[in-house]
Amino acid sequence: MWKLKIAEGGKGLVSVNNFIGREHWEFDPDAGTLEERAEVERAREEYKKNRFTKKQSSDLLMRMQLRKENPCGAIPPAVKVQETEEITEEAVTITLRRALSSLSSLQAHDGHWPAEFGGPLFYLPPLVFALYITGDLSHIWSSEHRKEIIRYFYNTQNEDGGWSFHIVSRSTMFGSALCYIALRILGEGPEDGEDMAMARARKWILDHGGLVAMPSWGKFWVSVLGAYEWSGCHPLPPEFWLIPKSVPLNPGIMLCYSRLVYMPMSYIYGKRFVGPITELVLSIREELYNEPYSLVNWNKARDIIAKEDLYYPHPLIQDLLWGFLYRVAEPFLARWPFSMLRERALKAAIGHVRYEDETSRYLCLGCVEKVLCMMARWVEDPNSEAYKLHLARLPDYYWVAEDGLKFQSLGCQTWIAVFAIQAILACNLNEDYGPTLRKAHDFMKTSQVKENPSGDFRAMFRHISKGSWTFSMEDYGWQVSDVTGEGLKVTLLLSQISADLVGEKLETERFYDAVNIILSLQSSNGGFPAWEPRRASPWMQKFNPTEVFEDPLFEREYIECTSSAVQGLALFRKFYPEHRRKEIDSGISKAIQFIENIQQLDGSWYGDWGICYTYGTWFGVGALAACGRNYQNCPALRKACEFLLSKQLPNGGWGESYLSSHNKVWTNLEGNRANVVQTAWAVLSLIEAGQAKIDPTPIHRGVRVLINSQMKDGDFPQEEITGMFFRYCGLNYAAYRDIFPLWALGEYRNRVLLP
Repeated sequence: MWKLKIAEGGKGLVSVNNFIGREHWEFDPDAGTLEERAEVERAREEYKKNRFTKKQSSDLLMRMQLRKENPCGAIPPAVKVQETEEITEEAVTITLRRALSSLSSLQAHDGHWPAEFGGPLFYLPPLVFALYITGDLSHIWSSEHRKEIIRYFYNTQNEDGGWSFHIVSRSTMFGSALCYIALRILGEGPEDGEDMAMARARKWILDHGGLVAMPSWGKFWVSVLGAYEWSGCHPLPPEFWLIPKSVPLNPGIMLCYSRLVYMPMSYIYGKRFVGPITELVLSIREELYNEPYSLVNWNKARDIIAKEDLYYPHPLIQDLLWGFLYRVAEPFLARWPFSMLRERALKAAIGHVRYEDETSRYLCLGCVEKVLCMMARWVEDPNSEAYKLHLARLPDYYWVAEDGLKFQSLGCQTWIAVFAIQAILACNLNEDYGPTLRKAHDFMKTSQVKENPSGDFRAMFRHISKGSWTFSMEDYGWQVSDVTGEGLKVTLLLSQISADLVGEKLETERFYDAVNIILSLQSSNGGFPAWEPRRASPWMQKFNPTEVFEDPLFEREYIECTSSAVQGLALFRKFYPEHRRKEIDSGISKAIQFIENIQQLDGSWYGDWGICYTYGTWFGVGALAACGRNYQNCPALRKACEFLLSKQLPNGGWGESYLSSHNKVWTNLEGNRANVVQTAWAVLSLIEAGQAKIDPTPIHRGVRVLINSQMKDGDFPQEEITGMFFRYCGLNYAAYRDIFPLWALGEYRNRVLLP
C-alpha cells in the first residue's frame, strides 16, 4: 500500500525547520490489512467507473490513512433539514461537531492538513520525458510508481480519446500529445489500453493537426525529446538575461513564474539540446505527424496552434519580434564572434538557475519550473550533485489518490492551514478542539520564513522574504502576499486565546516582520500582487508568448491578495495600534480604494485564483467588512449582496463553472447544480456584508444546502474543482470541501442564529 509520510527528510536533503510540512508518498508492499487493501481497490474501481462524469478524485487514500492514525470516535448521525423546516441551533451545532471531528482527524502530526493540489494534465508528462532522456526512469520509479502513473493517465483520458489541459476541460493538443508520448515512454504500445485507448488518442492527435499543432511549451518538450525540431520553435534566446536592468525588456521584471520557466528553457534552447534519438523517438516521429517527418515545414510549423489550445492568440507585435529573432538574431548569434555572446548568456542563465535551486533547497517555484531546472542542471553536467539533489526532491511533488499518481503544482500546506484555523475559530468551540488548534499554531509558528534569500538576492531578481509565509512550507522560501496576510491574521487571532489551550503566541518582532513584507509588496494603485512588487507596465503583457494563458508574463494586483493583506493589516492595527500606524492606515485606505475601483458593474469581484466570481466576491466583501463597512454604510457591499442573490439557485445553493474564468462571464454548473464550497463562499459573503439584518432568508436557504450535503463521516462531498490560475487552468484544492462549509456554518451559528 501507499503511505503518506509527513515531516520526514531524505538522503542529501536540507531543511531550515526539520522538514515541517513536508509530504511525500512511499509504497510499502507489506503495509495494510487485506480489508484495507480491498477498500483501496474498491475506491479505485468506483473512481474508474465514474471517471467521465466525476473527474475529481476524493483524496480517499490519504483520508483512509489519516483517519486510521487519528481516530475521532463515533460520529453521530447526520442532520437533515427539510425545505419547510426551520433551521435550529441544535441542528447546526451537531453538523459543526461532526465536521470538526472529521477535520481534526485529517490533521497531520506536524499540525498541517495534507491534501491534493493538482488538476493540470501537462504537469506530469515533462517529468516522464526528462527521466527518459537522462536514463533515470527505472532508477527513480519502481514498478508500482509506473503502474500508478499509467493508471492516472488512462483515468484522465476523455471519451473522445484526447486529454484535457486540466481535468475538467475539453481535449487539447497540449494535453493529448504530451500524455500519449508519456504513455509510450512508460511502455504502452500504440494499440494498448482498454477500448484501444492509445489508438483513439493517436487518432485524436492526428485529426487535430499532429505535433506541429502543439502550443509553444509543448513544442519545447518534444524538441528536447527529439520528436520535433528546434527550428519549428519560436526562439528563446538566453541573451535576454544579459539585458541591463534599466531596459524595459529585462527579464527580471517578469512574473516569477514566467521568469523561472523561461530561464531554464532559454538555457536548454541556447544549447539546442536534444536527447538520444532512440527507436521509440523515431517511432513517435512516425506516429504523430500527418506527413513524413522529413517533409515537415518547420518554418511554417512555428506558428501553427490547434484551435482547441489557442486561448491567447499572439498579437502582431509579438509575431514581428519572433520573426526578427528567428531570421536575424539567431543566425548572427550562431557565428563567431557573436557566438561568444551566446556562451556568456548561457552562463548567466544557468547561474540564475543554480541560485534558485539552492535558495529553494531544490524545490523550485513550482512543478513546471522544477522539471525545467532539473533538466537544465543535467544538461549542464549529467553527473552533478545538483542533479541528484533535484531527483531527491521529486517526491515532494507526487500525490497518490484513487485515480493514480499525479504531479502537483506544489504543496498548499500553509494556505490550507490558515483557512482551516479560521474555520475552527469561527465555530466558537475552541475548548473542545484545543489540541487541533495547538498543533496548527505550532505549524504556523514553525513555518514562518525567518531569513531573506541568501547572498545578493536583489541581483538575482528576488524580493525580501523574512517574515512571510509561503504557500507550502518554509523550505520552499517564496513569500506570498495573501498567505502572509492570512498567516498574520490567524497568528494574531490565536495570540488572543489562552496559551494553556493553543500554546505560546508568536513573538512580537515576528508580527512586525510580517507587516513589513506585506507593506513592501503594495503597488502604487493600492492593490497587492502575489509574490513580488509589480515591476512592469500592463502593456508588456502583449509579449505573452504562452498561447494557453492570459496575463502570465508580468506581476499584477489581485483581489485575493489585496483582501488578505488588508485583513491581516487591519487586525494587526487593532492589537498593535502604535506600530507603523501612519503607513498601515495609508496602505489600508489605498487598498480599499483599489478594491472598490475593481468591483464589477454587477457587484461582483473577479477572482484570479479561484472560480471565480463567488471566490473573488468573498474576498472583496471580506476586506470591506474587516475595515468596518456594512450593508447600511457601504454601497459596494449592497451591490455584492444583490449580485450573489441574483445567482442563488432554486435549491438555495450556488454553483459556478470553471467556464466563468475562461470566458469572464458567470456560468452556472451544468444542470444548475450547487457546489458546497461555492455555496459556503456565498453564505460567508452575505453574512459578512450584513445581509442577515436585511433579510436572512437567502442565508438560511444556503445553510440548508450545506447541512443536507454533509456525509456519513462528517465530511462534505468532493464536487467540481474550485481553483484556477491565469484564467485558463483549473486546480483541485481537495481540502476546500473540509473547510469552507464548516466555516460558513460556524459563522451562521454565531452571527445569525445567536447574534
